[in-house]
Amino acid sequence: MNKSYFFQSFLIVLLAAGAFIGFKQFLPKKLFPESTVDSKNVLIDSMLLDAVAKDTPTSKDTLINQKIVFDETEGILFPPEKFEDYKGYQYLISFFEKLYQLEQNPEASNVRIAYFGDSMTDGDMIVQDLRANYQTQFGGQGVGFVSITSESAASRSTITHQYSKNWKTQSYLNVKRPRSPFGVNGHVFFANDTAHIEWIRFKANNTKFATMLDNPTLFYGRGNNYTGKVNVIVGKDTVTKSLNPSGLVNTLKMSGSSLKSFKADFIKADSIPIFGFNFDDGKGVHVDNFSQRGNSGLPISTFNPSVMQAFNAKLGYDLIVLHYGTNVLNYGTKDYTWYDRSMTKTVNHLKECFPGVSILIVSTADKSTKYDLEMKTDSAVVPLTVAQKRYALKTESGFVNLYTLMGGDGSMVKWVEEDPAKANKDYTHFNHRGAKKIAGLLYEQLNQGYEKYKALRMKRKPTAKKPKDSTVVKNDSVNA
Repeated sequence: MNKSYFFQSFLIVLLAAGAFIGFKQFLPKKLFPESTVDSKNVLIDSMLLDAVAKDTPTSKDTLINQKIVFDETEGILFPPEKFEDYKGYQYLISFFEKLYQLEQNPEASNVRIAYFGDSMTDGDMIVQDLRANYQTQFGGQGVGFVSITSESAASRSTITHQYSKNWKTQSYLNVKRPRSPFGVNGHVFFANDTAHIEWIRFKANNTKFATMLDNPTLFYGRGNNYTGKVNVIVGKDTVTKSLNPSGLVNTLKMSGSSLKSFKADFIKADSIPIFGFNFDDGKGVHVDNFSQRGNSGLPISTFNPSVMQAFNAKLGYDLIVLHYGTNVLNYGTKDYTWYDRSMTKTVNHLKECFPGVSILIVSTADKSTKYDLEMKTDSAVVPLTVAQKRYALKTESGFVNLYTLMGGDGSMVKWVEEDPAKANKDYTHFNHRGAKKIAGLLYEQLNQGYEKYKALRMKRKPTAKKPKDSTVVKNDSVNA
């Protein structure tokens, strides 16, 4: 009888296992997270892996208790700061001055911000609201620079972005030596499918400050193919434009006026490096979103300085924001000396690429991990924010401690569990409500610095040297 029960039980287990395997495909996929990952959209930051592999023991931190005293810049001197509360407004003076000039004379000046980030800014999250805050105060129309393809195009609400699937893409996340230098967006695209046309289509949505595609302009690089063309299709009309890849960075206007939508077909354009399109009205403030899932920030060190300077000659950046950390938290360490060291080199390289442009470091946000069945702030968050503050100070960059701004210890749990929620159940990423809140906090800190700058500017001695004119001449082609 015992043997009979054993075989019956064994048979039930086998039948249950077979039923489970047979019905697994029909069950909700969220029960099987390991099966829901689209491998085509998973990118690994190869430079981060290299930096972790080369990690060396840390030395004693000498900055934590340091009093930070600044050198006067153009007659302006912000008060000394403690490392704990470091914001580095002193190093954002050139950016603040451009905002001041724009505020005084809106028709003769404009300001541009490049916002580099990881999945926290995916789909224009955070950046779209920061852009709207600045454009509300200072004016400006347009979403800025948009890549040829994007893994988050379908989820972006600020512009409708569609493209053919035959574009050849190289990303600075996993390609160290691209066929042609990366664009300012960290990518380079090629229309090398001679059998099928590569195309891209944009449509303006009803987003505030982006209801039209203002001054639609293609950016592309240097190549030996001078037969390439772009067919610009607007409604039933088609206009053919020739590509002239003679400079490091070249531009081609799709239309002399703003458009609601258009499609661009690339004809015989193989081997010509294509970067993306820019949409802005040339006034007020423009903010470009250069987000990339899986990015640690280190791939920026692969930028070609000459190409970046050529981009800057056309776009004219006044502030570069580096918002990273989410992917750096996933390596089970509390010693981020290796990241501090690597990012210090990366930021200094960025300064070579964009001479004189202010840089702002935004730290990791709070992230929660389960400890003894309870969600708590991940033990690596605070050490990482300290490391990010260190390389911000060492590279003379401004700093935003996003962890403390959102509430510090345990804040992500609150953002997830409050009603309505401001963050997702992964206890890492913000939803649209939270992203808007974060953008507001960023803008508030930057605006506080700007208001302090204006107050100091008023007290500046009349004999002090005035800031140099940083107006950028934006030519059609730059042969840097």
